[in-house]
Amino acid sequence: MAPLDEKINSAGEVHRSVACARLKTSVFALAGAHSLATTYFFYYVYFYMRDRFGFEALHNFLLAALLGLLYAVFSFQGGRFAQRAGYFASFRLGAGIMLAALLAGCWMRALWPALACIVTANIGMCFTWPALEGLMSEGEPRARLRSLVGIYNITWAGTAAFAYFTGGAMQKSWGRQSMFLAPAGLVLAEWIFSFWLQRRVNNQPPATAEDTPPPPEPGAIRDPTPVAPATFLKMALLANPLAYVAINTILPMIPILRDRLHLSLGMAGVFCSVWLFARAGAFVLLWLWPWWQYRFRFLAGAFAVMIACFCAMLLARGLWVLVCSQVLLGMAFGLMYHSSLFYAMDVGQTKGEHGGIHESAIGIGNCCGPALAALALFVFPAQPASGVLAVCLLLLCGLGGLCWMRYRKAEA
Repeated sequence: MAPLDEKINSAGEVHRSVACARLKTSVFALAGAHSLATTYFFYYVYFYMRDRFGFEALHNFLLAALLGLLYAVFSFQGGRFAQRAGYFASFRLGAGIMLAALLAGCWMRALWPALACIVTANIGMCFTWPALEGLMSEGEPRARLRSLVGIYNITWAGTAAFAYFTGGAMQKSWGRQSMFLAPAGLVLAEWIFSFWLQRRVNNQPPATAEDTPPPPEPGAIRDPTPVAPATFLKMALLANPLAYVAINTILPMIPILRDRLHLSLGMAGVFCSVWLFARAGAFVLLWLWPWWQYRFRFLAGAFAVMIACFCAMLLARGLWVLVCSQVLLGMAFGLMYHSSLFYAMDVGQTKGEHGGIHESAIGIGNCCGPALAALALFVFPAQPASGVLAVCLLLLCGLGGLCWMRYRKAEA
């Protein structure tokens, strides 16, 4: 029998991709567990660095920029590796690197060894998400791809929200080392589970005619603007990194928001996870209602809402302003991320490689936002809001870029 990766990567062999689709639930479970692990670790690493090594906002911004830069470079390579070597091979390589780094991080007491473990875990993660996105989408017909992308996003976003909601309480009860040990246990379980899933896919019989989904009804998918789908992919690949500019500027600021609003670590996890739940809710809505696809007004509107709510959240002086701004912010984030992943999988033919491009674009956003905020704080140290305002200016430029791409293409 042919090896699994040949089955997954040979998109032209329809019976193989359909046979794999029978096990999509297991792929979603793998993605959900991985989202739990990565959120528990990477979203709380800024609290860890602040409390253990005295990192201030500038230091955390620099750390976030470094992690984003490495994620941009290695995710692109991870996508290419997944397409060439196979999705499960790539996932297990990344999970193994993450597991080693997390276990080593438990015992590191000095700054530079701890940073080395964090960076190594980040590099390992670059080989996992493109592989999972390829497993989810490879060889799928367009009609089913819409549904699969929706379920995939709901799964990882829901578990990410749960992880951030409970992460503060978990560390308060089990200690700071749980930030390393809990993700390590999850990653180990995923690594083992991937062997079982690979064997199951290898043992699937060829699909019959009944397994092949019917073609979509005429008019089920419409391009309501004169803009080509490839242009929507380019717009989404601009919008989504800029959304992560905002996200990765927010995350290093959460310890400061916690102090400003006098929240405990557990309460910070509760009240600052609202946008994650809102993002998961947005994925549910977008999954049920597909008519947002290839409509520029939804993408541009979400981007404008994101800018306003980003400012309101980070400059908030009251708890309810913080919570309410996160609701709209999470909905906007959801539409931009869903657009980027859907268009990448819908337009691109090499799913693993396009998954790597999608994740690499996220890494660019993860780098640029904190780097700009750190530069603003360095130049204007007496103005604590300078980093937020600098990022807002960048986001406004991004909104102008989206409009230029939309109407320039429409006129051409």
